[in-house]
Amino acid sequence: MMIRPAAAKDIPDLHGLMKAYIVDFYKQPEPKEEELKNLIKHLLGNPAAGLQFVAEENGELIGFSTLYFTFSTLKVKRQAILNDLYVKPTARGKKVGEQLFQTCLQYIRENNFASMTWETAKENLIAQSLYKKMGGQLSEWLVYEI
Repeated sequence: MMIRPAAAKDIPDLHGLMKAYIVDFYKQPEPKEEELKNLIKHLLGNPAAGLQFVAEENGELIGFSTLYFTFSTLKVKRQAILNDLYVKPTARGKKVGEQLFQTCLQYIRENNFASMTWETAKENLIAQSLYKKMGGQLSEWLVYEI
């Protein structure tokens, strides 16, 4: 199994993984195919906005993670948001999620980011267990949304 940055050749398979993540895992409405592919293309063409890593096994994509980049005024440095981390159900239990997470963490450390933040659903206890295992701590900040 290999973790690597996503490439243009991955768009069809990455689209399928992202659709499964959105629709099957988070039970959200299915996005328009063109819009989802445009998001992938945007990240590929604009590395300052963010990047995606893919987990590949025997030529098949089995997982992905997405980092979006912003800035921390308090730390006066770039900050990364780990927005997505998904592994196909058939590939779970093989530490793919851990490797995707570690790859993101290594990237932000090597590129001198202030921090990496992420969030997960309150009921996603499996993800919470992974994040605690990886050294993550609950933030002092509350997250609001409209």
